[in-house]
Amino acid sequence: MPDVKYITIVDDHAMFRKGLMMLINIFPNYKVLFDAANGKDLIKQLNPRHLPDIVLLDITMPEMDGYATAEWLRINYPEIKVLALSTMDADTAIIKMIRHGAKGYVLKDADPAELKLAFDEVLSRGYFYNDLVTRKVMQSINHLVDEKNPLPTFAKLSERELQFLKLACSEKTYQEIAKEMFVSERTVDGYRDALFKKLNLNTRVGLVMFALKNRIVEL
Repeated sequence: MPDVKYITIVDDHAMFRKGLMMLINIFPNYKVLFDAANGKDLIKQLNPRHLPDIVLLDITMPEMDGYATAEWLRINYPEIKVLALSTMDADTAIIKMIRHGAKGYVLKDADPAELKLAFDEVLSRGYFYNDLVTRKVMQSINHLVDEKNPLPTFAKLSERELQFLKLACSEKTYQEIAKEMFVSERTVDGYRDALFKKLNLNTRVGLVMFALKNRIVEL
């Protein structure tokens, strides 16, 4: 009989938590260990002798939000997989959660089958990427990376493209990036499109993951 994997739900809406708990407990081989209203509540309830395998983490919460909670888990319990669960589908939110250690990102209106798949894949592969954070992006990054040799593609990036890439890994808008680089928004669009072409990517999230994978930026 397969081992039961334990899930913890962190969300500030009690009714949502309880409904989600009922759903997850129906999934074969998964059980909700406990639920928490925010990051502080999670930390208070965590038992080092019986940790959850996955923390399903909302972003917008009082007292301690999802970003701070994911970062705390990354530092203190790196063995716990964090899955972001949110209504926010903006690139900046996804990027920020990935940078703080989330291994996947699921929208709250996702089909239950997608949530179950997210659990399965984050435990078996270490990550889950859907239409928001696509597997194609990860495959492109893995294809480009050679741990023993410098990246030929990376070597072709100009100094300004590297500067843009680092700024794109922040929560800044493209307009704010343009101001910081003292260029027009059209020029910033040009840097972005050039990187998309050179790195065989097509999303800002993909750029962030490339930068993280190659240690251009750090978590």
